Amino acid sequence: MTEKQKMLTGLLYDPSIDKLENERLYAQDICFQLNQLSPSAIDKRQRLFKTLLGKTKQKFTIMPGFQCDYGYNIEIGEDFFANFNCIILDAAKVTFGDNVLVAPNCGFYTSGHPLDSQTRSSGLEFAKPITVGNNVWIGGNVIVLPGVTIGDNSVIAAGSIVDRDIPSNVIAMGIPCRVHKTLKAH
Repeated sequence: MTEKQKMLTGLLYDPSIDKLENERLYAQDICFQLNQLSPSAIDKRQRLFKTLLGKTKQKFTIMPGFQCDYGYNIEIGEDFFANFNCIILDAAKVTFGDNVLVAPNCGFYTSGHPLDSQTRSSGLEFAKPITVGNNVWIGGNVIVLPGVTIGDNSVIAAGSIVDRDIPSNVIAMGIPCRVHKTLKAH
């Protein structure tokens, strides 16, 4: 099994192999280009994002300051909006549903490191997917950690650190993020 296959299946893998390093450099080059574009270069921005990301729908906006590891593991739904300084570490799949709003300075981190210091110092890491449902609003400065699913119609309050699944139709907040209130289902 290759290191990339290990990465994509959630096993410990070595991110320093040439193939993965080259794929990250490719994504970093595109992110650099995106972040240098004039705000009025909307068509060029959309083309570059469609080249970088694994799957997009027609209507989406991602503001400058965007960074990712690979790009091809990111899928965004219709009417996706990510404000300034969005970071997506996509060693595993990151999927956003339709009508998702991401406020400034948010991070979605699929990558993690072993707790055992000897294994961690060997350079191995793991990745677990993140899924964000439809009609979700993520407040500013939110961090979503590996393996988390956020259900449809939910709101994650600003400053939260989401370390476990959040159900549909709730407002969740805090460090760690927990359900605060249930919303009416539509």
